[in-house]
Amino acid sequence: MVKSPAELELMRASGRLLASVFEMLDRRNFAGMSTMAINGMVERFIVEDCAARPASKGQYGFAYVLNSSINDVVCHGVPDAAAIVRDGDIINLDITLEKDGFIADSSKTYMIGTVTPQARRLVQAAQGAMWAGIAQVRPGARLGDIGAAIERHAKKQGYSVVREYCGHGIGREMHEEPSVLNFGRPGTGAVLQEGMTFTIEPMVNQGSRKLVQEDDDWTVVTADGKLSAQFEHTVAVTATGVEVLTLRSDETPPRRR
Repeated sequence: MVKSPAELELMRASGRLLASVFEMLDRRNFAGMSTMAINGMVERFIVEDCAARPASKGQYGFAYVLNSSINDVVCHGVPDAAAIVRDGDIINLDITLEKDGFIADSSKTYMIGTVTPQARRLVQAAQGAMWAGIAQVRPGARLGDIGAAIERHAKKQGYSVVREYCGHGIGREMHEEPSVLNFGRPGTGAVLQEGMTFTIEPMVNQGSRKLVQEDDDWTVVTADGKLSAQFEHTVAVTATGVEVLTLRSDETPPRRR
C-alpha cells in the first residue's frame, strides 16, 4: 500500500523510536538473563521512554512484546522465565512498535559473549542477506529482485534461506500487502512504487531450510537442530531508492549494486 508524505513522516517517527529500542538493547549484556526479563525490559522502554505501544502484544493472541529466538529457533520464540541466555548463544529479538497509528518492525540477532566462528559467520551472512535485499529497492524494481538478491547472498556462503516466512507490507496494520519473499527470480513480481513501505527480513539457516513447529503453536525451529539467524528492517521506497525507517545510529546501508 502506497503511503502519503504525511503517513511516511509518521512511519519515520515510529521507525526512529524502534531504532532507539535496539540501541538501548545494544548496551545490555543478556548473559544470565531470561528471555522473559528481556521482554519486560523492552516493554518498559517502549511504554515509558518512547511513549508508544508494543504492537506485538495482543496481536493474533500473542501475549508478549517481542519474539526471542535462541540458536536453532528460527522465529516466533516465546519469552519464558526459564529460558536463560548463555554465553555463546545467538539470539534474535524481533520487536514491533506503534506510535500515532503507524507500526515499525525490526529484528536483530545478537551474539552473546564468545560465540563460535561458525555462529559468527552465520550471523554476518544473515545481516548481509538483509542488506543485499535492501540494496535492490527503488522505484521500478521488482519484488523478485529483492528475494533473488537475498537468496544469492546466503547460498553463496553455503547457507539456506527459509521460505515459509517472509517480509510484508506495513503501516497502520502490522501485516499489509505485499509479501516480500526471501527467494525469487530477478525481474519478476510486483513493481515497486515510491511510497510503498514493507519489511525485509531474511531467516538464514546453517543447515537445511526445513522447519518444525513446536507444540506451543508459535516457536519454529530448524529440523536438523542447526543454528538460524535473522535480521529485519522496515523500509520505504523513495523517488531515488530506499530509506531504512528503522536504521540504527551504528548502521550505514550499503550502496545499491
